[in-house]
Amino acid sequence: MTNDPSAIRALDLSFNWPNGSSVLEGCSLEVPKGEFWMLLGTNGSGKSTLLRLLAGLLTPQSGEIQITSPVGFVFQNPDHQLVMPTVGADVAFGLVKEKLSWTSVRQRVKEALAAVNLLDLERRPIYALSGGQKQRIAIAGALARQCEVLLLDEPTALLDPDTQQELVIQVQRLVKNRGLTALWVTHRLDELNFCDGAFLIEQGKVTAQGEPSQIKEKLLQVVDRES
Repeated sequence: MTNDPSAIRALDLSFNWPNGSSVLEGCSLEVPKGEFWMLLGTNGSGKSTLLRLLAGLLTPQSGEIQITSPVGFVFQNPDHQLVMPTVGADVAFGLVKEKLSWTSVRQRVKEALAAVNLLDLERRPIYALSGGQKQRIAIAGALARQCEVLLLDEPTALLDPDTQQELVIQVQRLVKNRGLTALWVTHRLDELNFCDGAFLIEQGKVTAQGEPSQIKEKLLQVVDRES
């Protein structure tokens, strides 16, 4: 994929739950390398399932996925992925498999925390962090592993409005400054102001993509139809 302009590509993905209910059917999308895209849709449209397939957390029944690795996944609730007692230890935890020297681990941790503006909290207990700080620590963990792609599943869902905006701006800045690629699932239309492009997913299939303002209008039409 070194010469591929897309960092994320899904082609004709289909996914059913074990009970046979269909979630995705012939779902395709591509995210250009080095860009920040958002994925929108109403509840039950398949947004989170698609993101989990891209992350390798679920396996499709059919279709093809190509994604630049390593990949970082940020859950809606950061408590589901922060496992160590302190900030520094948690960011370092993901580096265990890489068998790095202690000096290299320390450097990676400090650089990652600095990138999300939380270097001064390295020794802070996880329980003492705000929701927004926890999400930024989850992102720092992905940065420490030098992830090329960030997948974020409604990361602002549990945050207050000010913190929501801080987080989306932070990710926008990381994409531009570090050449990362990000796909962010959201239902907050104001967050579209910060991305390069957006997808609309309906009933398990991407039905529109392009300018965020256009996708916003299409989503509002879907909501009107369904209400």
